[in-house]
Amino acid sequence: MRVLVTRHDKIGDFITSLPMCKILKDQTEHEVVMLVSKINYDLASKLDFVDDVIEYTDDILELSKRIKAKNIDVSISGYIENKLGIALILAGVKKRIGPATKIAQIFFNDTLKQRRSEVKKTEWQYNLDLVKHFDESLKLEFKRPLLDTKQKRENMVVFHAGSGGSSDGNLSWDDYIKLAKAASQKAEVVFTFGPDDSEVKEYIKTHLDFDAKIRDDFKSIWDLTEFISTSKMFTSTSTGPMHLAGLTNTPTLSFFGANLFASAKRWSTISDIEIQNNFEVPAEYSIELYKTIEDTLLSKIS
Repeated sequence: MRVLVTRHDKIGDFITSLPMCKILKDQTEHEVVMLVSKINYDLASKLDFVDDVIEYTDDILELSKRIKAKNIDVSISGYIENKLGIALILAGVKKRIGPATKIAQIFFNDTLKQRRSEVKKTEWQYNLDLVKHFDESLKLEFKRPLLDTKQKRENMVVFHAGSGGSSDGNLSWDDYIKLAKAASQKAEVVFTFGPDDSEVKEYIKTHLDFDAKIRDDFKSIWDLTEFISTSKMFTSTSTGPMHLAGLTNTPTLSFFGANLFASAKRWSTISDIEIQNNFEVPAEYSIELYKTIEDTLLSKIS
């Protein structure tokens, strides 16, 4: 049987679907195919528990052709919308599993009520409920890291101050600099930036008064993922690179929004819980909260 796992949105959302693929690959004889957005295609193609990858397109007819060409028997979708549902039907996918949410559920013939807005578990755990719905015999356990880059961990702390507009809770840029300066007494410090982080990158570069490296030259998500996996601690807001750290089971110091929907209760990484250091950071956070964050970081990298 060929099982299509679809998650065609952002980096973090894509990574929350990967435990489904890992469990299917390890516990069944099914071939695992993924449908992902362009930004995630290269990374998905390198995962040893994914047999084939389809790149998502907004063109419904073209998307249906791409899916049909893979001879899919069953689809499992963590995120659904109308275009996807129509394309799956046109591609002849007979069993289409998805959450019973939004009007798009009319295009899926095997749905599961999850009420994700109640945030009773993490996003990746909600996704695992879907794969369990597909096959009740599956055990919802997987070995971490999901991706072993074979890279050696260095005495290095990586700071990623940008959010790409996907986070509701973060430190100020000045506090990132202050936190990194404290960490520089114990480890090498590197700031990483993505293509949408030009403003914060310029600010941090011009305000550094200690030794720190700037990295904005990553050629791909895979390149960034390999680099993150060499760090002793990855410090960031709740955004795509944080989930890349989770994929490689890299220790994290992460900042989340102070509301339930944006909290770690929903968006924490797929890594081992004991290496996660998660903080809810309101818009007007206190000096005391910053001090707790700094103390936690220094204790973890000592």
